[in-house]
Amino acid sequence: MLRARHATAAAGLDALLVTPGPDLRYLTGYDAMPMERLTCLVLPADGEPVLVVPMLERPAAEASGIGDAVDIRDWSETADPVSLVAGLLPDARRVGLNDQMWAEKVLRFRAAMPGAEQVAAGPVLSELRVRKAPDEVDALREAGAAIDRVHARMADWLRPGRTEREVGRDISDAIVAEGHVRVDFVIVAAGANSASAHHETGDRVIHPGDPVVVDIGGTTESGYRSDSTRTYAVGEPPAEFGTAYDVLLRAQMAACDQARPGVTAESVDAAARDVLTEAGLGPYFVHRTGHGIGLETHEEPYIVAGNLTALEPGMTFSVEPGFYLPGRFGARIEDIVVVTEDGTERLNQRPRELAIL
Repeated sequence: MLRARHATAAAGLDALLVTPGPDLRYLTGYDAMPMERLTCLVLPADGEPVLVVPMLERPAAEASGIGDAVDIRDWSETADPVSLVAGLLPDARRVGLNDQMWAEKVLRFRAAMPGAEQVAAGPVLSELRVRKAPDEVDALREAGAAIDRVHARMADWLRPGRTEREVGRDISDAIVAEGHVRVDFVIVAAGANSASAHHETGDRVIHPGDPVVVDIGGTTESGYRSDSTRTYAVGEPPAEFGTAYDVLLRAQMAACDQARPGVTAESVDAAARDVLTEAGLGPYFVHRTGHGIGLETHEEPYIVAGNLTALEPGMTFSVEPGFYLPGRFGARIEDIVVVTEDGTERLNQRPRELAIL
């Protein structure tokens, strides 16, 4: 939390106000429940932090261990917690609010602190979170291994005659069984549905020869996330699909090879996009190459054209090029990588070649 206080001061802010979500968990370890009752970390640039909590949530806050580092102040059902927070910062002139704070709380703070300019705290907090410490990388490595174990079981579920939804239920059960506490998303996109990058798993029946995109992820006990995509074929797919998939595999490898300290995020995107474009698939690669991952599935850094951020050791992100031919088929290959001192380490180890089941 000392780093956060220093970063707050460096940004010209008098304090941060952080409500439940990944930022609060990152700063304190407390995974507070978002609700209408206000929980808020008051983090002055010069002063001791205070966690304001509803009285009925105090036991949960104390059980998290946060009380060892932060003064906990609770409020009763008839009290005004916004005034309590404002009273802790009587001289504040510029305050950062975490990006995911509910709008009604933002507006209440604005009314209670009319003399303080209120700005998004995202630039301060994302700068702290974007480079993962070794224990965070270990947590992501464990999450990656857990989701790999789910992909390793795909042959048990993907077969003709079953629906995407039936397969999705099996996968959801396995995500928890293999080491997650929560399922975050399950995409099972078969046949022409594979051409929709974020297809909602539905009632389409899987047929012989169908390509099937399986994009899955969950949250582990540590709070860190998994996210991995593999594309399968249930029986022999069309020859043109196999040819396009070989190009995609080269694109994913090129992007991973490009990722290393000092290169820009957009250059990693370009490495994948150039391979697909040269093969005539560029127009069908309709999303960025990747996104950061940690306590959120999507966070900084974003691997996209225009992002001139230079990669640094400890940055973790997905590398997931794809192609999507409307009405026909699509494919995606996704691994999570961490930037090391001289390159990257892949945190997903399942084979990337097209798996024909």
